[in-house]
Amino acid sequence: MSPASPLPAVPAPASAVSVVGIGADGWAGLPETARAVLLDAEVLIGGERQLGLLPPECGGRRVPWPSPLRPAVQPLLAAHAGSRTAVLASGDPMFYGIGRALTEELGADALRVLPHPSSVSYACARLGWPVEDTETVTLVGRPTARLTRALHDGRRLLVLSADATTPAAVAALLRDRGFGPSRIRVLEQLGSEAEDCLDGTADAWEHPPGDPLNVIAVDCRSTPGALRLGAVPGLPDEAYEHDGQLTKRHVRAATLGVLAPAPGELLWDVGGGSGSIAAEWMRAHPSCRAVTVERDPERARRIARNADRLGVPGLRVVTGRAPDALAGLPVPDAVFIGGGLTAPGLLDACWEALPPGGRLVANTVTLESEALLAEWYKRLGGQLVRLAVAHAVPVGTFTGWRQAMPVTQWSVQKTSHAPGDDR
Repeated sequence: MSPASPLPAVPAPASAVSVVGIGADGWAGLPETARAVLLDAEVLIGGERQLGLLPPECGGRRVPWPSPLRPAVQPLLAAHAGSRTAVLASGDPMFYGIGRALTEELGADALRVLPHPSSVSYACARLGWPVEDTETVTLVGRPTARLTRALHDGRRLLVLSADATTPAAVAALLRDRGFGPSRIRVLEQLGSEAEDCLDGTADAWEHPPGDPLNVIAVDCRSTPGALRLGAVPGLPDEAYEHDGQLTKRHVRAATLGVLAPAPGELLWDVGGGSGSIAAEWMRAHPSCRAVTVERDPERARRIARNADRLGVPGLRVVTGRAPDALAGLPVPDAVFIGGGLTAPGLLDACWEALPPGGRLVANTVTLESEALLAEWYKRLGGQLVRLAVAHAVPVGTFTGWRQAMPVTQWSVQKTSHAPGDDR
């Protein structure tokens, strides 16, 4: 059998916007195809630094991106419609780059993307780290706290820096989160003649701010005795600041198991308390989102602090009383009700908000709320369970069991027409 012929390349339309990746090595590091596109372009759009890497032979009109960038994408490209336009991007345009915004605004068919090796590829090549085993976290335009979710002893991380101050901020976060012994290497100007590397540990990081174009490599090492935050639901209760309003560890693990977070999904956490369910939902995957609704302002502020501490600063906290505070929230994939079940109309509002396939889970420890859940279970089905946990405690010179309050949990998945739901 003869080998299969390669598939012919599908040419981009003549009107396509070319997106050209360029590295710190500038024009010298570009292949002939990318150079030809830039030499032919009538309009060149990019950051000031990227435009400055082009030689005078690139005679197209140079247009720097304004700030904020995203709202300017459509009008700026529309203003140059009909011209041969090239957009410059750092490294691989489709890896945390402008390529995503352009694709979402214009569609993939309107683009011709010419990637360059990304900073991650360069960094892994320098460090001898397999790319597939290295987690990447970007802090460009994002809070440093989001790095916390990726911190596990023995893991290797690459952090995309926002600027020259990011390495010191990362070192401070590592110290604060119990990862002071971690080795840090700051790789500057990767791929250029000015390439450099700063080395040290988070505990002893004293390097002054260097080049703003840098990637941070972290070999994660925890301090002996540091609180262990695992990758699955059921973090230690000690991980949370709380006033007693906390879904305890074992019940929390069981609750997240039934909620079953999946990448990209949105959770409503109603009656947030300390925000533990929402925080661990978001820790399940970087793309998981959550909104927590809490009527008490002090608890709402505490939820925000817990989210920051656990590496999910994107958790949205709404201060207000449900169900009124639910109005206008984006459609959820799942709803957890941890408090306020007997509030008039709350269960109805949460159920109505769910699309087909959405899940609802409610926990309670009171007889009144348990009776309400039993009514809904009778009408809609699902699962009604009682969770009981006991802890060993000293009894004089002996040891006995201390029973925690049992938790009644109702869980149900919405179909297009749930059994018994004749409303």
